[in-house]
Amino acid sequence: MILLPRSVKVYAATEPMNLRKSFEGLSNEVRSVLLADPISGHVFLFLNRRGTQVKLLVWTRGGFTIVHKRLERGRFSLPKKLESGVTHIELDAHELAMLLEGLVASRSRAATRWAPGLAAAPP
Repeated sequence: MILLPRSVKVYAATEPMNLRKSFEGLSNEVRSVLLADPISGHVFLFLNRRGTQVKLLVWTRGGFTIVHKRLERGRFSLPKKLESGVTHIELDAHELAMLLEGLVASRSRAATRWAPGLAAAPP
């Protein structure tokens, strides 16, 4: 029997972080800045001050996993407008994918999608 994990969320810190931190440093940032549990199974994303590097921290079965990416050109940017006082935002899967590719979500336009609530009711 395979147990599927509950839905995984992606939380991005809105303030730049010192990315020289490793497992303990980033997990402490999750607790103190993002006010979340680092072993929840959710993904926590941190950018450096220049926006050229990103680190993802996630708890897997045996311990923490860090993914670290550096762009040779361009900058990572958060896809949502930030309100003052907000310590983190939640990203969905396509926003995370665009961020990791260095794409700016505000410059792109999503295609109109069909949704059941928007369909015309039968006569």
